[in-house]
Amino acid sequence: MKLTVNRIKQYGATVVCLAVLASQFIINNTAFAQVNSNQAQVEIDPNIERRDIKEFDIDSENFEVGAYMGVISIEDFESNVVYGARIAYHVNEHLFIEGTYGIAQAGETSFETLSGGAPFLTDDERDYRYYDVSLGYNMNGELFVTSDLVFNTDFYLTLGAGSTEFGGDERFTVSAGAGYRVLLTDYFALRLDVRDHIFNSDILGKEKNVNNLTYTLSTSFFF
Repeated sequence: MKLTVNRIKQYGATVVCLAVLASQFIINNTAFAQVNSNQAQVEIDPNIERRDIKEFDIDSENFEVGAYMGVISIEDFESNVVYGARIAYHVNEHLFIEGTYGIAQAGETSFETLSGGAPFLTDDERDYRYYDVSLGYNMNGELFVTSDLVFNTDFYLTLGAGSTEFGGDERFTVSAGAGYRVLLTDYFALRLDVRDHIFNSDILGKEKNVNNLTYTLSTSFFF
């Protein structure tokens, strides 16, 4: 009988311990579930606070006008000063259409210089004038002067056609070239251009295609 009572006491103590452990397990699981639930609510909360973002204004000037001066090498007639003007319309950041007008004065041929004979052309016929319309393609870049001073730049290619007045006649002319533009501000730029004006000439007797290279430095304004 005594043994039976002891066993009952042991069983009772065991049941109490198990009950305490079970209740503690349930409490811990309930707290863990509540924490996970709160975290889940935070992670899937769709109410995102919106920030006010300030957008900088970007200038959208499409027209460019400028004046240039440089040197033109007229085939068979020496090199001389050339000057003129340009106007361009920028279709987008890569494509532009440009019109050019230039004036120069042709020199003497090597034969005229060496022989001292009669000149091939009169003074009026030595006037060299040209105009053309070109299609250009920009490749944008940047010029880093210092770590704090950076300028936007464009390297561009041009191809066009027009007319050249020289030797008392007007001649259909094809022009091709390249250039480099540095934008010092959002409306003012410096340009360096190389162009070749090609046309058919028979001034010296034999008909041939002549290449007339121009090297110019110019300023331009956007509006």
